[in-house]
Amino acid sequence: MNSPLVVSFDAGTTSVKTLVFDQSARPVITTTSIGYELHTSSDGGVEIQVPDLFAAALQSLDQAHQALGQLDRKPSAVSMCTFWHSFLGVNAQGQPATPILHLLDTRSQPMVERLKSDLDEKQFHARVGTVFHPSYWPAKMLWLQENRKEMVAESAQWMSFGEYLFLEFFGKAHASTSMLSATGLWNSNTQSYDAELLAYLGLRQEQLADLAVLDAPAQGLRGDYAKRWPLFSEIPWFPAIGDGAANNIGCGCDMPKEFALMVGTTGAMRAVFELPHVEVPEGLWCYRLDPRRFVLGGALSNGGKVFEWVMERFQLPKDWELQLSQLTPGSHGLTVMPLFAGERSTKWRADARGAITGLNLNTTPVEILAASLESVALRFRLLYDILADRLGAPERVIATGEALRKSTVWTQMMADALGRPVVASLEKETSARGSAMLALERIGAVKHLSEIPAATGDTYLPRPQYADAYAKLLEQQKTLYRRLFETP
Repeated sequence: MNSPLVVSFDAGTTSVKTLVFDQSARPVITTTSIGYELHTSSDGGVEIQVPDLFAAALQSLDQAHQALGQLDRKPSAVSMCTFWHSFLGVNAQGQPATPILHLLDTRSQPMVERLKSDLDEKQFHARVGTVFHPSYWPAKMLWLQENRKEMVAESAQWMSFGEYLFLEFFGKAHASTSMLSATGLWNSNTQSYDAELLAYLGLRQEQLADLAVLDAPAQGLRGDYAKRWPLFSEIPWFPAIGDGAANNIGCGCDMPKEFALMVGTTGAMRAVFELPHVEVPEGLWCYRLDPRRFVLGGALSNGGKVFEWVMERFQLPKDWELQLSQLTPGSHGLTVMPLFAGERSTKWRADARGAITGLNLNTTPVEILAASLESVALRFRLLYDILADRLGAPERVIATGEALRKSTVWTQMMADALGRPVVASLEKETSARGSAMLALERIGAVKHLSEIPAATGDTYLPRPQYADAYAKLLEQQKTLYRRLFETP
């Protein structure tokens, strides 16, 4: 008898991919990555046209279905993960009434200031687990109400892209607790919408996800989709979970003894844990993996993008990695504030910008690279300190993301800056794998996520001789931040 297979559709921030995993969450089928276009504007707009992303999703699922047909295997379930925070409006006929507003769309920054003026952000953060920031739905909703009134008038419902897929495929949108928890509208402790905020935004609960089917799978594709994907038609499809939560469990961080550190274009540090209630510490956000498990952490708008910025703008020597390894921390005399795309955690200053101080005529491109990579490691240290204070120091930190794979020296910097062992994950499709693991747990193929081990590689131990240097660099970065953004 064949072991169960799970199809896992992954909609990332620039491309989509579908994989098929076995009971051990090992990939059996991997489709090609299909990109889609982000539409940007000079005023900070970042939008996705729904037909573009939907077409990519269909193509990706077609590839997986065809590959399964060639294997003559029927899967047991379909799982999904999609990018957190972004949303769209649909009209009464179920058609898109707005584009998808991307999490990096900053046009709603003025609305953030309005929210801070009208509402108590500290109380709001304690209830909802998020702050007022352009990443989240409240500010974006206000922006649409002021700047796209005709779209708001046409929109009968508001949802994430994953919910839209369910609406299209099954005739009814199904949401997950994971996606709702990252909207900025959801109280993860009470498992309900924040009534005060809905009233402020003029939203009715019936315009949002139907809580009667929250987290419930759908089954029985409608019409042409059943004909298109007969292998998928009569199996459960689980609502999309947030890609960050999926990443955590996909790399093996499903307990607070291990923190996940992800460095892609952006960055994040997160921990998953089971508790009946959580108090959200200042500087971090708190979402959900599912109704049982919280996800506590912080996000950086500037991760691998800082690395990419330096590599594109400076003429680095071919042996830059070797030269990087030969520098001692702080020997360059530079202090870098790596907030080129604004700040999310820990101060949530979308208007913050980058800076480099300490330059002289002898400063080299490799020294600028070293200081920049150290600075990102220090931003993670700020997240780590708050997480460890709340959950206790982890046994180790699991590192994922394409950016870190470009430089083992940078991974070592992370271990030195955090003062904890950092283990390189060998799982390349962690988000897709994580959503498949959750589906395996839900269909009873495994009793608990912890039964499915993750592949890991080298361990980078913190070097004690550099602890003082990183402590000094952290204080220098904090001082520069205060001078740039907190001086009256």
